[in-house]
Amino acid sequence: MGSARAWVATMIGAGLLMAGPALAAEPVQITMWSNWPDEPAKKEWVTARVRDFEAANKQCSVKLSFIPKADIYTQAKSAVRTGQAPDVFYMEPDQPEFLAGGFLEPLDGHVDLSRLEDWAKPAWTSKGKVYGLPVEAYTVELYYNKDLVKKVGVEVPPSFQLTQGAFADLVKKGAAAGITPVSQGVGDRPFPGGLLLFESLLRKLGPEDYGKLLNGALSFRDPRVLEVMTWFKGLVDAGAYPKSFATLKLGESHYYFYQKPGALTFPDPSWFTGRAFAPPESGGMPADFPLGIMQFPAMDGGLCPSCKTLAVAGSFVMYSRGKNKDCAGALLNAMATPGNGNKWMEQVSLQTGLKTDPSTIKSSRAEYFAELNARNKDVTYFFGTPLLYYRAKCAETYTQVMNNAFPAGLIGVDEAAAKMDAACRKGS
Repeated sequence: MGSARAWVATMIGAGLLMAGPALAAEPVQITMWSNWPDEPAKKEWVTARVRDFEAANKQCSVKLSFIPKADIYTQAKSAVRTGQAPDVFYMEPDQPEFLAGGFLEPLDGHVDLSRLEDWAKPAWTSKGKVYGLPVEAYTVELYYNKDLVKKVGVEVPPSFQLTQGAFADLVKKGAAAGITPVSQGVGDRPFPGGLLLFESLLRKLGPEDYGKLLNGALSFRDPRVLEVMTWFKGLVDAGAYPKSFATLKLGESHYYFYQKPGALTFPDPSWFTGRAFAPPESGGMPADFPLGIMQFPAMDGGLCPSCKTLAVAGSFVMYSRGKNKDCAGALLNAMATPGNGNKWMEQVSLQTGLKTDPSTIKSSRAEYFAELNARNKDVTYFFGTPLLYYRAKCAETYTQVMNNAFPAGLIGVDEAAAKMDAACRKGS
């Protein structure tokens, strides 16, 4: 007995007596906040990537939470300052204060950046380093109900682009028939109300001068800008938008378009599919909905009728003060593969900043993809929406004026232009 006790004591002292798996090292747990709680395809894509990562990396576990975007931003702004931010969280490039405050970790040492699309990297690049994984990319599209547009007597031409006058005629005919011409709402977002106007300004001005407008080097009192704004004001006055425009939320505007009460058109980034391709009982589009995609109207004398906005949206970033950067970085690196990019496009039917292999993509939405690709063939891309350029008071003014008051018909052309110039014009 004594010798047995001595052996046990010796083994404990030597650290060689183990209690089996019970004493195995616990995995390091990282926290991850993702947007898209109400977009099933995106939610499932993120969930699957986390599951795959945990299966291949037993030393790491992930506490994943799905939180609405606005709440993520509100909570993250407080959490990064108190040191309580999650290791990985959802972010879009229009929130530069996180990078400016030093709260984001550069991904260069964690992620194989060669697996990101070259056009997507600049959205997250600062001083030569990349700070975000650009999962979601999009173009700004003009969706329409083929049957309703035909019902009001408008024929979409083979180019799928109406003229400035023909689009105004579509709005008037829809309003006269008691059908909302343009489904849109700004109840919970700072940008949708400006989509139709600013896409039209891009086509009128061309990418160079449109870039000057967004950078504050071109006045909103420029005659070409005022011409487009006056045309747009005519659409508003003709009843283009829903009466509930000011309170209608983004998700509700989708349902308004393809369910009830129905609308002729719906300007929306191509992330439209995140809600539209959900099951109808979950607010998605009916299987037999006559969906079409047309180009935004060609402006009279426009310099670039084939122009279109391309941008990066939903991305994932690392907290610079996180204590588990090895696992957090490994998670993002595991997400950034062409295979996962393919799965995103197959499941979500949306562009991505991850590199993909189009030859191997299989999608049940092949017909939709074909039409989307057709509308994006031979176009000239302009990178970034207005809120990617506008900051501080200028961004607030855009939200209040161009996203809300002007398309709601609460102010006129001259007042809207003056407010934008006062807030955004540089050197004026």
